[in-house]
Amino acid sequence: MRTLTGDRALAADLGRIVGPGHVEVRPAALVPYRTDATFGFSGLPTAVVRPGSTREVSQILAWASAHSVPVVPRGAGSSLAAGAVPVRGGIVLALTRMNRILAVDPVDLIAVVEPGVSTSDLAAAVQEHGLHYPPDPGSRRVSTLGGNVATNAGGLHGLKYGNTGGYVLGVQAVLPDGETIRAGGRLLKDVAGYDLVRLLTGSEGTLAVLTELTLALRPAPAASATGLAYFPDLESASDAVRGVIAAGILPATLEFLDRRCIRAVEEYARLGLDVTAGALLLFGDDGSPQEVDRTLREMAAVMPEHGATSVQLATAAAESEALLAARRCALPALARQGGATMLEDVGVPRSRLPELVRRIDAVAEAHRVTIATFGHAGDGNTHPTACFDPADRAERERVHAAFAEVFRAAIDLDGTITGEHGVGAAKLAHLPAQLGAAQTALQARIKRAFDPAGILNPGKAVTA
Repeated sequence: MRTLTGDRALAADLGRIVGPGHVEVRPAALVPYRTDATFGFSGLPTAVVRPGSTREVSQILAWASAHSVPVVPRGAGSSLAAGAVPVRGGIVLALTRMNRILAVDPVDLIAVVEPGVSTSDLAAAVQEHGLHYPPDPGSRRVSTLGGNVATNAGGLHGLKYGNTGGYVLGVQAVLPDGETIRAGGRLLKDVAGYDLVRLLTGSEGTLAVLTELTLALRPAPAASATGLAYFPDLESASDAVRGVIAAGILPATLEFLDRRCIRAVEEYARLGLDVTAGALLLFGDDGSPQEVDRTLREMAAVMPEHGATSVQLATAAAESEALLAARRCALPALARQGGATMLEDVGVPRSRLPELVRRIDAVAEAHRVTIATFGHAGDGNTHPTACFDPADRAERERVHAAFAEVFRAAIDLDGTITGEHGVGAAKLAHLPAQLGAAQTALQARIKRAFDPAGILNPGKAVTA
């Protein structure tokens, strides 16, 4: 694969495609694209190119394929698995110029968007039509829909509504050689041929570049509300989650914070949280006012049966939003504690969540590292987050060793090394332990079938 360093010919070639103002090769302008939101991974691209259309993406990929130049698709750069880091150099294909909402159809209940549209912008746009786009990753204000689809992102309402992939009806995609295809469309039912929409969703930019997305919408719920329960420890809160599901309740939200997260969030946002509690469980629902009221009261009744020390229900929409904000700001709150943070997202079946929590705590103690845990308790997806001194090499090594054990624990418990962030480069070494040799080899063959030259996001998601 060709390695380019300061190649002005490359800038001239790509400038003829997208316009000179949309190609960067100046060293200072390349620096922000060396990293994403993942600690410890960087790579300097040779160029950053900002296409404005599918046609331009097609021409860029055809050029890159002909010249054997790596291409790394990038949205907002909010990946937590080094998915947008140019670890092998080449071109960063920044898709943020392609940020138009092309259609919102209240009859077919779909939206058609370009990949650079932010998740929150789509949610606001469809709300004006009385509609709802349910996926809501914690980074929704900055993350782009292209990145959400590329990683099959989750969110705070994943228990009731599922991940992004459940809302992707169709895609327009450009293959590594520049050929453009459409898969799926506006239909809820379409079983003609292999399901390429599902294959491309979650493929982390390694098979094709997504340039248009057709997304399913729902009618906006008439009401929503949130409650809060405090527990002496995270294991008790995890057990309460099992109690809620066992009671036949499927709420929109079941999120948790451990004691370290509670203290960090309170220091960051001053929301009046009980910093003496060992854990916090945020629960909520949406739907008709009657359904929401019934569901919240049923969940509130379950909490004390599993050790909740106090339970409170929000009495106004603003109070509910403040409680959800407490969960959403967990990562930035921890990041403000000083030093560095390394966030993971292992998942297990809900029934095994208490055991996973115990093992995370044991691993942290054994390796003498600080790990705060928060996440989507309702679907068993946890976000253990290490806080450490990045200048302390020994501590960094202990953090990596600790997370290697956490990944093994998740696999032992019939879980996964990544519930929603993707594999990227950060977890690639751990992927075969989950998939096994046969599936690892099959995924490598799929990658080669789409991308025989290996130019698309190399070093990510799949072991070649």
